[in-house]
Amino acid sequence: MENRRVLPSALVTMSSMPARVLIVDDEENQRQGLAAMAAAWGYVADTAADGQEALEKLEVFPADAIITDMMMPRVDGAELLRRLASRPDAPPAIVLTAFGGIENAITTVLDLGAFWFLEKPIHPAALRLLLDRATAQSRLANDARRLARELSRQGVLGELVGRSAAMRAVFALVEQVAPSKASVLVTGESGTGKEIVARTIHALSPRRNGPFVAVNCAAMPESLMESELFGHEKGAFTGAVERRAGCFELASGGTLLLDEIGDMPPGTQAKLLRVLEDSRVRRLGGKSEIQVDVRVIAATNRVPEEAVKRGQLREDLYYRLNVFHIELPPLRRRKEDIPALVEALLPSLNAKHGCRVTGVEPEVFDVLAARDWPGNVRELRNVLERAVILAGEGLITTRHLAPYSAVRAAVAPGGSAQEAITFPIGTTVEEAERALILRTLEHTGNNKTRAAEILGISLKTLHNKLKEYAAGADQ
Repeated sequence: MENRRVLPSALVTMSSMPARVLIVDDEENQRQGLAAMAAAWGYVADTAADGQEALEKLEVFPADAIITDMMMPRVDGAELLRRLASRPDAPPAIVLTAFGGIENAITTVLDLGAFWFLEKPIHPAALRLLLDRATAQSRLANDARRLARELSRQGVLGELVGRSAAMRAVFALVEQVAPSKASVLVTGESGTGKEIVARTIHALSPRRNGPFVAVNCAAMPESLMESELFGHEKGAFTGAVERRAGCFELASGGTLLLDEIGDMPPGTQAKLLRVLEDSRVRRLGGKSEIQVDVRVIAATNRVPEEAVKRGQLREDLYYRLNVFHIELPPLRRRKEDIPALVEALLPSLNAKHGCRVTGVEPEVFDVLAARDWPGNVRELRNVLERAVILAGEGLITTRHLAPYSAVRAAVAPGGSAQEAITFPIGTTVEEAERALILRTLEHTGNNKTRAAEILGISLKTLHNKLKEYAAGADQ
């Protein structure tokens, strides 16, 4: 099986069209002079007299970059930058001002989100270098967004895989929320891929170049939870031999995933709520607060409304986190995605174990589709990993699947209770498979069609197996 996807060349290369730049300045001579300079460098330039006009122009003139003054009537440069920050596809802005200094530069670039800062009078070579870099970054970002949209139509979004209607709905939600700053609550059963959703949101967001930090609240001792999240000063408690930054500080400028948020202690939940509201943290033992810029994604395998009723999750924290909700469907409700998941998983499993498995036999999908997958995609990966190791190379067949996969499918078709089959330690896969097939035939009164349905294999596969057993008995 080849793991290749052919994409339109327009999606992976920058457009050959000239880049567009919008000049924003209240002085007509200044903006016309800059527009003429940009045109001489090969750019398509348009102008606006202030920030308000610039926002209106952007609706009809999709600029790849903006050059803007700071001091302007109506909407000044600072307010223009703030409004652009709320747009997922806002072009990078180069700020020009007569008031220089390191403090202005920090405020403009870091706090307001400008691409860079130049002090008047402008040096043309410096401006051209910045403009070239800004437009290149803008076009790469636009190409990445178009590529993500194309891949999502093919059943792939980041590390998420699925062509089912349920997963396409998830893709649409991820694409909608990723460019924003909104908090996200991801729910779903264990093994459905909640962390992958969080990583995909981060990868598609303007914070993609910042850190992604994941914290499993269920795996952390309560005594260490606050230190891990908020950090501590030296001597704050026994064992605190040095200052340590917490996860909020480490994730500043990026995304923080709080996995299994329902398992966080109530006291820590109250402190977390304050951090989310103020964007400030105080290390344990610290005397001052630290400003942080973090996008928070929370995840839980519990039904959040029930966790609130039981007192496991603070109601006010739930509403603060649940700005945007994404629910992941269990694998049993999207079994049509199993072939795509297998295709996506095989390359990494081959690389991990040094194997050369090229694909799977069609009958394997029959067996996989017959299971309910209580462990979801994580369980599917484990079953497939074992099969890859057993096969080593070539195609995975039904004999490479773990015996329990077939046993569960046969013992409980449709959820009904039936006779269980057990095997002693040391039983081979072939022996277990033969016993399971023969016992199922006995159970169905030798009705091969019914036996094949229970076993989750095709009737042709069942006939072939029986021929193998008959040939072996004759030898």
